Amino acid sequence: MPHRTELYEDPPSACWPIVYSPDYNITFMGLEKLHPFDAGKWGKVINFLKEEKLIADDLIVQAREATDEDLLVVHTRRYLNKLKWSFVVATITEIPPVAFLPNFVVQRQVLKPLRTQTGGTIMAGKLAVDRGWAINVGGGFHHCSSDKGGGFCAYADITLAIKFLFERVQGVSKATIIDLDAHQGNGHERDFMDDHRVYIMDAYNRYIYPGDGFAKRAIKRKVELEWGTEDTEYLQKVHTHVEGALNELRPDIIVYNAGTDILDGDPLGGLAISPQGIVKRDEVVFKAARRRRIPILMVTSGGYQKRTARIIADSILNLHNLGLIDKELATSGAGNPKKL
Repeated sequence: MPHRTELYEDPPSACWPIVYSPDYNITFMGLEKLHPFDAGKWGKVINFLKEEKLIADDLIVQAREATDEDLLVVHTRRYLNKLKWSFVVATITEIPPVAFLPNFVVQRQVLKPLRTQTGGTIMAGKLAVDRGWAINVGGGFHHCSSDKGGGFCAYADITLAIKFLFERVQGVSKATIIDLDAHQGNGHERDFMDDHRVYIMDAYNRYIYPGDGFAKRAIKRKVELEWGTEDTEYLQKVHTHVEGALNELRPDIIVYNAGTDILDGDPLGGLAISPQGIVKRDEVVFKAARRRRIPILMVTSGGYQKRTARIIADSILNLHNLGLIDKELATSGAGNPKKL
């Protein structure tokens, strides 16, 4: 029997299937500024959506922190115990001074936000099946596997969301991960290496972190990109391969890792996609899912510039304006989407 969890409790039906908590944001003594990641970007996305009158605080689903019991669905006890050492967390988050902080501070200021985002992804998985779509404004920690973190990813939220669905939701037995962050998603690839229920498409800059050759064996549709790839070539490849992936295997859920580190000028991504290109990319993925009436869960993943929060918000607004996400659709479920 699966353990008892609060993450699968039904939120009020008036809520959008957009998951967030103010606890997502990492702020302590300015140390978060030592990593190029904008550690407050999730709250900024929500603020932009509020300014545009798309959502209000009482209309979004409040994320809950994943408990140890929740995390043990995927993670080893040994790995979770390792996170009680500040130097391990410093290595994973790539913020060296974290090594010198007492672990209770690290737990509260760094790991609790990441556990809350992880809980948000698990919650959004069930919401996507119930409502046809869901967006976790955080999450997408695709470098973390069951026993190893890295690249700012301490918990394997994508693996967890899928395993929770397989264990707890009748009728969900196949999943497709569409990973369009600039980096290879080696965490979920290692976790699902020999699991034929999970189809992985991954498009990434072939020359950057993590370059995990072993994990690449799990990718069913691999799209390796060159330095400085621009909109036209990128969008054509995304369209071709998303369509191909969903034609090859029809899943019961799509997990879409929508990293914005593909943006031109990103210090780590090395690609050259415009803000409009990112908005169009998300549109391509959602159209493919909606047309096939497949539930889709989107997580926001990497994105290392101050302007990425605005782009994520613009993309969500565009999906709404096109009728690819809305409350009517959300409450009626995936089986009854608007015509595209």
